[in-house]
Amino acid sequence: MAFLNSINTKAQAFLNSGFGTNSSSYGGRFLNKDGTANVQKRGISVFDRISWFHTFLDMPSWKFISVILFFYIVINLVFALIYFAIGVEHLNGIDTSSSLWVQFGQAYFFSAQTFTTVGYGHISPSGFLTSAISAAEALTGLLSFAIATGLFFGRFSKPEAFLKFSHNAIIAPYRDSTGLMIRLTPYKNTNFTDAEVKVTLGMNVPENGVMKNQFYTLDLEMDSINSLNLSWTLVHPITEESPLFGFDAANFADTTGEIMVFVKLFDDMYSTVVSTRTSYTFDEVVYGAKFKPMFSRSTDNSKTVLDLNRLNEFEIVGL
Repeated sequence: MAFLNSINTKAQAFLNSGFGTNSSSYGGRFLNKDGTANVQKRGISVFDRISWFHTFLDMPSWKFISVILFFYIVINLVFALIYFAIGVEHLNGIDTSSSLWVQFGQAYFFSAQTFTTVGYGHISPSGFLTSAISAAEALTGLLSFAIATGLFFGRFSKPEAFLKFSHNAIIAPYRDSTGLMIRLTPYKNTNFTDAEVKVTLGMNVPENGVMKNQFYTLDLEMDSINSLNLSWTLVHPITEESPLFGFDAANFADTTGEIMVFVKLFDDMYSTVVSTRTSYTFDEVVYGAKFKPMFSRSTDNSKTVLDLNRLNEFEIVGL
């Protein structure tokens, strides 16, 4: 406790962090590893608190494709049931002497042909009600494919910072002391320039007998670079001015804290500024380690080889 109380004399905390200071109101970490806020919203309906457009843009590709296929199957199933309820005798071309399963299958595939506006023609509606239902389904299909096309385009065209962060932050030897180090690297064929980084430390510290969230800006050896093509190791020198000064492995284990990393850079491909973020809780900080090199010269000395598999590799060292 005395150690935590002494932190305020070494580093200046700030209040305009975007996070509250009352630690009892927070559960878990401030940011998830993927950079999203670790917040669950309540008080209004799910349809009001969720942007479905952003949800479909951000969800994993396998889940997005699954939702599209599920919707396609279900909507055709619904219309097939409607046609079946009206009576398959109102669908010219269906063999009414066949079994119910065969008739339903034909109604389902007529629904799929109508929904996609393919219309092969061997089955056609007869009667006002069946024709009205098929017209409504065709309109539903056109609108659905327009929305799906927009979502596909949005997912492919959405600017994104294709960066990977190391799984762990480390406390490593640095010059005559130690430093907090975090490694990141681009992982796709993009060209990043004008990269800027800000690192914020949040800690749960006592204040007048009450635990409070205190936030500190961690100064970096280099917080901006002109071009990001290889890996970049962010280094915060742990000097007497650092809020981490005097921390050892036991302090990291006993203290509740989180290191938040915010990256902003310019992507030549999108011709726009993109950003990303992540965080490391204190139990994700390895005390006494250093990162292993992850790029080397090619065998013919013509290129630099960046081995993305080595992003998280480190070795234990003495401090």
